[in-house]
Amino acid sequence: MSTITGLPVPLPADAAPGLYIHIPFCRYVCPYCDFNVYAGQSDLIPDYLAALAGELALHAREQRLGNGVATVFIGGGTPSLLAPEQVGRILASIDDTLGIAPGAEITMESNPDNLDVDYCRGLVGAGIKRLSIGVQSLQQPGLKVLGRLHGAEGARDAYEAARTAGFNNISLDFIYGWPGQTRAQLHADLDELIAWEVDHVSLYALIVEQGTPLSTAVRRGQLLPIDDDTVASYYDESVERLAGAGFEHYEISNWARTTSRRSLHNQIYWQNGHYFGLGAGAHSYLGDVRASNAKLPRRYIEMVQSGALPVATSEPIDAELAMGETMMLGLRLLQDGVSAHDFELRHGVALTERYGALIERFAGIGLLRFDGERLRLTASGAMVSNSVLAEFLP
Repeated sequence: MSTITGLPVPLPADAAPGLYIHIPFCRYVCPYCDFNVYAGQSDLIPDYLAALAGELALHAREQRLGNGVATVFIGGGTPSLLAPEQVGRILASIDDTLGIAPGAEITMESNPDNLDVDYCRGLVGAGIKRLSIGVQSLQQPGLKVLGRLHGAEGARDAYEAARTAGFNNISLDFIYGWPGQTRAQLHADLDELIAWEVDHVSLYALIVEQGTPLSTAVRRGQLLPIDDDTVASYYDESVERLAGAGFEHYEISNWARTTSRRSLHNQIYWQNGHYFGLGAGAHSYLGDVRASNAKLPRRYIEMVQSGALPVATSEPIDAELAMGETMMLGLRLLQDGVSAHDFELRHGVALTERYGALIERFAGIGLLRFDGERLRLTASGAMVSNSVLAEFLP
């Protein structure tokens, strides 16, 4: 396959990738966050949006995405810093240049403090169909530890504003296991989001990432992390409570009110599918190459303005790594798992031929189950998923 600046040209004829657009700007960077985000640079937004359109045009010129895109996800950062008109121009540019599949899931992330009814109506008019709101907690101690700018009432108001504006597909992000969290506070968060009848929930255990202000506070003894056993019990109780409310636990950290409310975009990642990233630090996986863009917004803008694709890194994905990632990502899908038929069709080798001994070992200790077609994590396997999934990587 021919390549341009380390990226494959073109995709296979039947592969329409998901499209991720990174908006790296925030009013304030939360102390636990290690994403590629920046505060105090919102003056760059107009030039940045122009650079997004420019990057899109550069890729289109090379005819790398002739099949259009299957999903669109605008993430960050805080995409809700953008005006609805700016969001609309981004989507129009994508549709004009690449084409967005009819009925495609189009998601945008937001913070509660950015949302009111008028703004949400503007997003609906701009073409956003699914809203992902970063609530993280409804408990004041949790909001303080996590450095969130909104309060519990603000989160409720934001959710109601989105519903009033016409969003019928809303996802909420929550974090559990933050320093000082009690079991009662966890249950209160779960009970409230259940009462809201939200469509989708992403629930993540707090990870203290090195180099963040949170890690500094922990190192200095200012915050005491919850022990691993307690965090594991919080996850177990969350699984039970959400199941009791009728949610489908379809991925290790994700629940949907109904199957139709699963995140289609994220399922592309979990199925080890092709995705395309626009923006500073955005990643792409197209053909057999994974690449990432320049991280700094100013550098990203400068590269696009010079007429260069803003690629900073690229690496070929060989057959062994591709198979391992199909297993590692696919097993995160608790209901679907990994299909033996699809694995062989994609990789040219039978699932049991490549991983038979590993499957037999984990099935023997109750961490995997295999019915001859689909391989899935058991409930016990999901509890120690990181250890299980790592074994499939070369």
